[in-house]
Amino acid sequence: MTVPQPPEPIPGARLLFSLDPSVSHLNHGSFGAVPIAVQRAQQRLRDEMEANPLRFFTQGLVDRIAHARRHLAAFLGADPDGTTLVGNATAGAAVVLQSLALRPGDEIVTTDHGYGAVALSVARECARTGAVSRTLPVPLTATDEEVVEIVRDGLRAGRTKLLIVDQLTSPTARLFPTAAIVAVARERGVPVLVDAAHAPGMLPATVASVGADFWVGNLHKWAYAPRGTAALVVAPPWRERIQPLVVSWEQDSGFPVRVEWQATLDYTGWLAAPVGLFTLRSLGVDRVRAHNAALAAYGQRVVGDALGVAPERLPEPGGPAVAMRLVPLPPGVATTLDAARELRARIADRLSAEVSIAGWNGRGYLRLCGQVYNTPDEYDRLVVRLPTLLAQG
Repeated sequence: MTVPQPPEPIPGARLLFSLDPSVSHLNHGSFGAVPIAVQRAQQRLRDEMEANPLRFFTQGLVDRIAHARRHLAAFLGADPDGTTLVGNATAGAAVVLQSLALRPGDEIVTTDHGYGAVALSVARECARTGAVSRTLPVPLTATDEEVVEIVRDGLRAGRTKLLIVDQLTSPTARLFPTAAIVAVARERGVPVLVDAAHAPGMLPATVASVGADFWVGNLHKWAYAPRGTAALVVAPPWRERIQPLVVSWEQDSGFPVRVEWQATLDYTGWLAAPVGLFTLRSLGVDRVRAHNAALAAYGQRVVGDALGVAPERLPEPGGPAVAMRLVPLPPGVATTLDAARELRARIADRLSAEVSIAGWNGRGYLRLCGQVYNTPDEYDRLVVRLPTLLAQG
């Protein structure tokens, strides 16, 4: 089988970012990259804030945040009245968890593809309330139908108070059939939180099409917003039950304002986020999605070939729009969190490449992303020395 052809570059896209050109930035999914125009828009807002802090915080800021929220909600295909801005997907998940009023014996169900920080949040809430958590194992090779059946069999009507499922998983870059999972959970009367950290900007599915009780996604990854910009979308029956992690002066304003307002936070990232969407739309949303997914697929095959991984053993993402791909590492390599961090640092230091390394179910994986600032030769350069580095332990 031949390596898939890389996409044609989008002219001028690389110049939109201030990334260090001496480094191959192949891990957009972790922290994103903020376009220069967005950086400048945020800096102008910071200048405004510092010129007169009292005026900035007390005259119209709540309305300006609401305006930005409506703009972002429209892009996501979400109800603006049910959308609140939060710092990131993990923070949004924490807001939901502590708003459920869990009791001893209540159950939270997750899958083994979930994000680690969300799992820690679940553990903390269970320890605080006496609830319990249960993790459903989902094989990496499971079909969508098999995933749905695993979830169906794992829910307990009357006891399971929340199902948390990822739309696109962080450790395994797997696209889950979230709409079908939500439908199955609804049959059991189980509310669903969809962790869509990587969805905004990458995936075409709208929030409304997923239909979850709670949906949270980061805009600072694939939608070019400043870091610390995410949206939590809540279905109507739950909105008045949602409480902020910290009570502020807007507590009596109700949802969504009481969640957003946290006194003297720096809100300039949220206000500048629509500029990120403008940048994405200027490049062409569909064009960017197709480019990034094709480039990630190219990188997966190039690295997989270099490491001796047969094409049929390369994990499939489950959709043509997925711009993150996994490559299995040799057995015994990066199987723990500490080992994965150490390997990622060595690749960065010795190969001048930023990638994601994760240990999942006893196997190490290298995760590659594709973004408009990447070029095929960056993946080609990575594999020149990567096999030797891995062989050195």
